[in-house]
Amino acid sequence: MEVKTYIPKAADIERKWFVVDASGKTLGRLATRVAEVVRGKHKPYFTPHLDTGDFVVVVNAEKVRVTGGKLDDKMYYRHSGYISGLKETNLRGMLARKPENVILLAVKGMLPKNNLGRRLLTKVKVYRGPNHPHAAQRPAPLPL
Repeated sequence: MEVKTYIPKAADIERKWFVVDASGKTLGRLATRVAEVVRGKHKPYFTPHLDTGDFVVVVNAEKVRVTGGKLDDKMYYRHSGYISGLKETNLRGMLARKPENVILLAVKGMLPKNNLGRRLLTKVKVYRGPNHPHAAQRPAPLPL
């Protein structure tokens, strides 16, 4: 008797939409849950090398909470491509200017570092305020 491993086909994968309110949620715990749902680890047919996950809409990104001294100690780096073009911003500055990127970068760090991870990151939609343009997909609230 030969036992076959079940691999879901693209047509078998059911995609859902979830919405998360980031108000008062801790950044790392929120990002962990979002990464888990985007990867599809909450589904019984999770397969590590396939995109089996769901879409997640995060609202109120500017109201996310961080613990300890991370507001001033945590740094974000980017490079312009020119000599001595390394720019750094702390978490306080990022939350003031681009709070969406704070959550996106936290989730990105928890996804695979390959083509699959880049494709999964496109399923995370983050918005600064309480409004989002995905009402037509009827997203369900995601329990944290």
